[in-house]
Amino acid sequence: MPARPPIGQTVTWVYTHDLSGTCRFYADVLGLDLVKDEGAARIYRASGDGCIGVCQAIGGREVEPKGTMITLVTGDVDGWYARLTEAGAVTRGAPQVVEQFGIYAFLAEDPNGYLIEFQTFLEGAVAQTGLD
Repeated sequence: MPARPPIGQTVTWVYTHDLSGTCRFYADVLGLDLVKDEGAARIYRASGDGCIGVCQAIGGREVEPKGTMITLVTGDVDGWYARLTEAGAVTRGAPQVVEQFGIYAFLAEDPNGYLIEFQTFLEGAVAQTGLD
């Protein structure tokens, strides 16, 4: 098998019928920087190599949040919870320890119902996953 070609970055896409409202959420509530604006599709930087794309639901693209979750790994889960609750974002409860996965996390929803998990790995879990 040939060597695996390099991957430079990732973009996770969410679809919407309200592009302006959804983009306001990612830009203003989450504070993500817009890195590319293609009109009906915009890309926001979530981390060094990871982006979230927001696209108008056209041409077979559907708003279907069921089974989809974006996880943002952070060292300040409580700070994110405070920011989102102050902004009036929909959350699914306060941050909590999830022993099964060795994380401290909470869930929020974007305006289309896509889940966004804010989490930090508990001691030892980072070494096991290789994430830092």
